[in-house]
Amino acid sequence: MDNPVDSSSEITKLEEKIKATILPPELKEKADEMIKGVGRLSGQAGYSLEYEQVSRYLDWIGSLPWTKRSDDILDLDHARKILDKNHYGLEEIKNRILEYLAVLKLKSGSSQTAESVPAKQKLMRAPILCFVGLVGTGKTTIAYSIAEAMGRKFVRIPFGGIGDALYLRGQSRAYPEAEPGQIIKAIRQAGTKNPVVLLDEIDRVVEASRTTIMGVLVELLDPEQNAAFTDHFLDYPFDLSEVLFIATCNNLGNISTAVLDRLEPMQMPSYTDEQKIMIGKSFVLPRMIQESGLSKDALEIEESLWPKIVRPLGYDAGIRTLERTINGICRKVAKLIVEGKGSKFRLTQDNIKEFLPGW
Repeated sequence: MDNPVDSSSEITKLEEKIKATILPPELKEKADEMIKGVGRLSGQAGYSLEYEQVSRYLDWIGSLPWTKRSDDILDLDHARKILDKNHYGLEEIKNRILEYLAVLKLKSGSSQTAESVPAKQKLMRAPILCFVGLVGTGKTTIAYSIAEAMGRKFVRIPFGGIGDALYLRGQSRAYPEAEPGQIIKAIRQAGTKNPVVLLDEIDRVVEASRTTIMGVLVELLDPEQNAAFTDHFLDYPFDLSEVLFIATCNNLGNISTAVLDRLEPMQMPSYTDEQKIMIGKSFVLPRMIQESGLSKDALEIEESLWPKIVRPLGYDAGIRTLERTINGICRKVAKLIVEGKGSKFRLTQDNIKEFLPGW
């Protein structure tokens, strides 16, 4: 049997926890009732389990950003710089993103050229972008760039292999091991109620659960419904209307019509060899040199070698093979430097085979 003195101290801790948290009035009232219910069990056999469940629930509701927002940066020049810094080409995609931000800026009612927009804004509705393309074409990274350009927190929810809608919506607290779904977890991770949330690869859910998962997506993406999204664990509506959802998929064939109706698909083009050469030289190589711990002048690549580096084993629509190839080159150079075989290396037609993958 639990010690009554300890029980009283624990109940006091729960009460103090709620007092220190900003909650919606109805939820605060619900939390107070739960604490009183635990107090009535003090000294009884089921007290410990009930206390743990209530304490866990209060931890969750107390850690959610019910009112905390980040200020949007809706400066198109700033956004253009971010997009150009992170992505080569993709002009049509970049222009569409700038148009999207321009709509948000006008709907915000701000006339400033603006470094930031006041936090509390009217609800801003714009079509939800869905980037469609093959693996490695930059769908996920451009979503990161949008968040960076807007000054918002970024969270990714992977949909590949999801087999249960409860993964998104959470499980009832009637189950001992219940926990919130990935949507609420993403909001908690972001720490603001207006982050950019990437719904990644929404076409790759398990076929048997596709209908129910698409139903949750409709609720998430529908502005008439997501203002009161209810997670089964929280059992209280959370306002997702200020979240900027972005989706990605490899193709649109496995996405329900109801979900597609709420999306604006944008095709991510495959990269040509010429574009990959520019991306490799300007973006990938400098990043891989830095990540490998090499100095800037430790590796030099002859211009004539880039076609072989871009396509060492055949065609690839994206740049992941290119990234792996350049990463492998940098690793080999790092190994040679550590072994004392030199401090600077130049890749030429004579030695390139030593650095490229042979499988």
